[in-house]
Amino acid sequence: MNSNWKVAIAACIGAVAGFGIASFVHGGPAAGTPSPRGQNAAPEKQQAAALPPGSEVVYKVMLGAAPIKGDPEAKVTIVEFSDFQCPYCGRVMDALRQVERTYGKDVRIAFKHNPLPMHPDAPYAARAAIAAGNQGKFWEMHDKLFEANVSGARDGLKPDKIEKMAKDIGLDIAKFNADTKSSEATDIITSDQAQARSLASYGTPAFYVNGAKIGGAVPFETFKTVIDAQLKRANQAVANGASRKDLYENLTKDGQLAPPAAPAQAPPPAQVRAVDPGDGPAIGPKHAKVTIVEWSDFQCPFCSRVEPTLKQIQETYKDDVRIVWRNEPLPFHPNALPAAKAAMAAAKQGKFWQMHERMFAHQPELSDAKYEEWAREIGVDVARWKADKESPAIAEAIQRDNNYGQQVGANGTPSFFINGKYLAGALPFDSFKTIIDEQIAKANELTKKGVRPEKLYESIVAENVKAAGSAPAAKVEVGNAPVLGPKNAPVTIVLWSDFQCPYCGKVEPTLQQLRDEYKGKIRIAWKNQPLSFHPNAMPAAEAAMAADEQGKFWEFHDALFKRQNELGPALYDEVAKQVGLDMNRFHASLEGHKHAAQIKADMAAGSALGADGTPTFFVNGKKLVGALPIDSFKQVIDAELAAQVAKK
Repeated sequence: MNSNWKVAIAACIGAVAGFGIASFVHGGPAAGTPSPRGQNAAPEKQQAAALPPGSEVVYKVMLGAAPIKGDPEAKVTIVEFSDFQCPYCGRVMDALRQVERTYGKDVRIAFKHNPLPMHPDAPYAARAAIAAGNQGKFWEMHDKLFEANVSGARDGLKPDKIEKMAKDIGLDIAKFNADTKSSEATDIITSDQAQARSLASYGTPAFYVNGAKIGGAVPFETFKTVIDAQLKRANQAVANGASRKDLYENLTKDGQLAPPAAPAQAPPPAQVRAVDPGDGPAIGPKHAKVTIVEWSDFQCPFCSRVEPTLKQIQETYKDDVRIVWRNEPLPFHPNALPAAKAAMAAAKQGKFWQMHERMFAHQPELSDAKYEEWAREIGVDVARWKADKESPAIAEAIQRDNNYGQQVGANGTPSFFINGKYLAGALPFDSFKTIIDEQIAKANELTKKGVRPEKLYESIVAENVKAAGSAPAAKVEVGNAPVLGPKNAPVTIVLWSDFQCPYCGKVEPTLQQLRDEYKGKIRIAWKNQPLSFHPNAMPAAEAAMAADEQGKFWEFHDALFKRQNELGPALYDEVAKQVGLDMNRFHASLEGHKHAAQIKADMAAGSALGADGTPTFFVNGKKLVGALPIDSFKQVIDAELAAQVAKK
């Protein structure tokens, strides 16, 4: 699955801009060829001109455990990705109610969560809806939350207001409060958001009508056009013998799992990343000349298809290549996460690759029964394996792999970083060979220069990142960003960062060391890029910008990174008092989301420049990505300083 498309900025899709944004994110209908959809594809083509752009394509959108209202045997299923604080999601509710009144039993609606990072109250609202669903009251809570959204009440979605909603609809409050904090709620939201990303649905609301996409708060007439077309498909399928019970699955089974890839282009500099291999399962020597970090999914057919190529690489390069596995179970593959847990449990007993081989050799058979059968075959302690498979530690390790993959740009499977150079998809051996041969030559040169084996990977990746940074400098505006250092410094580093990102925390001492070593010669400008899978990132950004309003951004910034694992309202208040803020003014800024627009503008500017992962730096416009060693920065800074001296 080639996944070169970038993670776009998450933003509400308005009624007017919706279709245009959706087409941009998808690469437009002409960007690829839709998957075959059966015998009725040709007649539907005649209606394409009357349909909203993009809705001619059918996507395979898995329902999973999403709350659903409507007849289980409805002819049309609408899957909605939504955000309880998004104004456009609230605005579209009237159109959806008209859909329900007009089509009755012919339509059912499924709800998926996609709380956007610029909506600080959305994650808790999503958790509250899930908690209400645990007591059979999802849709009652859903309606209450959107009523508060539409009313425009500033604090309408704060926890105390939502708890009152819970009481109003008759929930057990103790259970409700416990369930809002549960890992189950986190897992549901994370899974829904990952599915949205895989479908390139970065904004809300987004709808899939029997798999046909509609983006934005569109009027009833737009829904009607698509629903009527889908009713014809459904009626034809039923006439051909399809079961009403399995109608949705039948109509979407041949749908696309993701938007078509854009036409091939030369990879931009961002395609070289300083990727941490981690300490996961690896095959090949620890200090090999070439390290391939692979993000993969045991149920992904393209991951299976590339396995013979990886075996050929191992046979061809023997001691020169190491392959490191990192997990990225995609949400629309129901067996992917259980398989990943089973494989990582085998890894605890040194048998990952034996389990890995069986899973890919028998991919259509993935199931709990088979995992246990294979565990016995490879000789693990089955009782211990079963306990490990269900352990929180393994679930958290898989989630860390997944989050880190998104952070460095591994947004689909399989994705590879060959000494930091990005390659995506089930590509042939020659595609890998070209890069591997180049990297072996670099390794040989560095070894001759005295680089020790244990430093080889770090040194080669630093060189690759530096080479990528030799592209023409981007024009990066500092604007009204918080800045540290003299205004006339010869080198400006503009940083896109996230207060909850562990790699952003890891690079902070490096930035401090650079300020010390280049005192008076560099300045650092901060731009916000709170990532959607870090629930505390957006509120932390708002708090830091509220501190900036009172001239205390950097003091606040330092305190948040020192206590990164404690992010939350209590910490923000504590730090605000410590740095001497006017607390009334600070709280007014937070409650009014005074700086949300600036943060959103930072995110959009970063996305436009390719700063879609954190941390991303522009050193006088030269791009560097990741928690790099200090030498990677110094090489670029020294080159910039030398160039300016030469001009004098």
